[in-house]
Amino acid sequence: MLRNMSDLEEYSIGATDGLIGEVKDLYFDDQTWVIRYFVVETGVWLAHRRVLISPFSIGKPDWAAKALPVSITKKQVEESPDIDTNRPVSRQHEMSHLGYYGYPYYWGGDGLWGGGSFPSMMLTGVGYGEANVADRQAQARNARTEAEADAEQREHADHHLRSCQAVMKYRIHAADGDIGHVQDLLVDEETWAIRYMIVDTSNWWIGHHVLISPQWILNVSWADSKVAVNLTRDAVKRAPPYVMNRQLDRDQEMDVYRHYERKGYWPDKAAVPR
Repeated sequence: MLRNMSDLEEYSIGATDGLIGEVKDLYFDDQTWVIRYFVVETGVWLAHRRVLISPFSIGKPDWAAKALPVSITKKQVEESPDIDTNRPVSRQHEMSHLGYYGYPYYWGGDGLWGGGSFPSMMLTGVGYGEANVADRQAQARNARTEAEADAEQREHADHHLRSCQAVMKYRIHAADGDIGHVQDLLVDEETWAIRYMIVDTSNWWIGHHVLISPQWILNVSWADSKVAVNLTRDAVKRAPPYVMNRQLDRDQEMDVYRHYERKGYWPDKAAVPR
């Protein structure tokens, strides 16, 4: 199921021993367009410090209660590496953060998460509990060692994490001109992949909201707040309209992909007919 990014804001994050805080933003990887961290503002118990929570730790969400349970403790959060969420998060910062919690590195594979599609798939053989504790602790030590060794390069490291909030209102530029701006994002609740940008076309013509997949992006000018897509204005104008805050089903997704004559991201057995 797909969730509006804006709806995930203000969700509560509950540790195994109490409430951590509320989601204020989400960081996505600008190479794969997958949510890598939830930016959570802690309550008074931690002086409203903002911390990063990885999807690795998230259990089964309670969508009705707007709550995301996590398999970590408040003490772990309190003692986690302090990362300034107002500045770009470098790969070295991530190594330190993931190493602290004993999580694997999500990069280095052909899938959304390593070689797979779901964060839980990377935890197979790592897991929680007594098994492989030594492996997780060794990885944590190695991560901290590598992060310290690269400390001098941190200011010049590549930054691939972007704020979901920051891309709101980014202009969408088609092959032959502007077509609108980003209104919201639709996120897959299982893989945490951003499946669509919800584009408001009303500042171009008296139009509607349409869906554009990140797969169709040619490039993003982060400095100019502009996203260039491999589509024409006419194709976008004729695209199936998206009704805000209405649940999107697979048939509607197939209509979108069929309109743009693109192959769907889902398994071949449900692929868009040619």
